[in-house]
Amino acid sequence: MESIQIRRHFSRNILLRMLLLGAATAALLYWKLDFINDIYFRDQITPTGLIINGTILALFVLGMLRIIGILLSYSLEERSLIQFMRNLRDKVDPIYEISEGRMIARRYRTLEVLSNANTPINHNALATTLVASESTRNSLPKFINNTLILTGVFGTIVSLSIALIGASDLLASAVNVNGMGVIIHGMSTALSTTITAIVSYIFFGYFYMKLTDVQTNLISGIEQITATHLMPRFQIQTESVLFEFSGLIRSLQSLISKMEASQSSFQNLANEMQNSQSNIESLEQCISNAVNKVYDDRIHPIAQEMNDIKKLLRDGFRLHEEP
Repeated sequence: MESIQIRRHFSRNILLRMLLLGAATAALLYWKLDFINDIYFRDQITPTGLIINGTILALFVLGMLRIIGILLSYSLEERSLIQFMRNLRDKVDPIYEISEGRMIARRYRTLEVLSNANTPINHNALATTLVASESTRNSLPKFINNTLILTGVFGTIVSLSIALIGASDLLASAVNVNGMGVIIHGMSTALSTTITAIVSYIFFGYFYMKLTDVQTNLISGIEQITATHLMPRFQIQTESVLFEFSGLIRSLQSLISKMEASQSSFQNLANEMQNSQSNIESLEQCISNAVNKVYDDRIHPIAQEMNDIKKLLRDGFRLHEEP
């Protein structure tokens, strides 16, 4: 499965990174606790700063909790995707030990249902549906990401308005020292809300961006597996049929060539056997001629001489010829 380009355990790594950055931020806040106390809590004439900063932090915490929940869910999805690839490699049931609610299991079941119903499978439609479905999970983090910086701007405007009210009171009465305190309070509140909004926006925006990266990585892995392993299994396309048919034709051509070569070999063997039979007959004829020649040249004269000797003996001993 090396052909599948996916970053494994991406969600878990982002969660660990979030934990480390959160711990570093908490340590920094503890180190600068006096500075935080001076800006946010000391000499607050109105609760405006606490309300606006509390609202920003509430939105921030709500969004971070939602991001953590989605990342934990995607971590399980990545684990299921890795298990699915392992099952394909081991040639077992692809969804073995995978929950039916996982995205890769739902995709496999969808393709299985469409294939059993002999329905054409539109991979682009499936991919678009999955992207749209997962995009809805990011609606709350996206809303908070767009709202955080606006809350900071809103807090700054409100705080400056408070400062202007204090300046107006100061100008109206030269002896009213409360106006100067309101001005300082308004500027301090503007500073605190701006710092809170900027820090929250940077921290939240970074992990919101990583959330979209995790989502893209997961969906990309699912679509790669669908295109390379599931589509060839569940759908027979015209191009695939033509490719298989051309491969079959090439195999038949190779088989015919081998059969022609075998037939030629058998023909050559038959010719060689026929030539061998002719050579054997020629050898038999030669042997027969040689035997006849030996008989005529050697054995027949000896037999004739033996008859002559027998006749001489018979004549010499005056023996009668045998009837």
